[in-house]
Amino acid sequence: MSANLKQEQMIEKLIHFWTDNIPFNKLIGLTVSKFDCKTSEIRFAWQQQLVGNPLQKILHKGVTATALDFAGGVVVAANMIEQLEHKTAESIQQCLSCLGTIDLRTDYLLPGRGEEFITTAHIIRSGNKVAVARMELHNEKGDHIACGTATYLVG
Repeated sequence: MSANLKQEQMIEKLIHFWTDNIPFNKLIGLTVSKFDCKTSEIRFAWQQQLVGNPLQKILHKGVTATALDFAGGVVVAANMIEQLEHKTAESIQQCLSCLGTIDLRTDYLLPGRGEEFITTAHIIRSGNKVAVARMELHNEKGDHIACGTATYLVG
């Protein structure tokens, strides 16, 4: 089996874990569309049950914060895995068991309107104990709905 195939299988397993095994992410409909050790992209479609203001038909702020946090967590996780010396299923599981959000700041810039939402994240700092990511949420038209910065425990 080639190294690339192993890496593709690892990526598929991670995406499956994040999107199918975390019930809240599944409920919201979050999907990982791409990620590596520097950036991530998360997408989800508008659903009536995600409404935060029924009169304006905009996203619930908790959904926005969750999408930002998830995108930040994905890029931080990928960065943690990239730094592993030996990438086995056990070492990756051990590594990810340490991952947790310490702090999340969310700035709401526009009402959350749209048919599809795209959240991107990139690493600002990656250390032995903490990592920091910067995230943005846009709709399919490119409207900048929210941004955030999060600090994650990584070790």
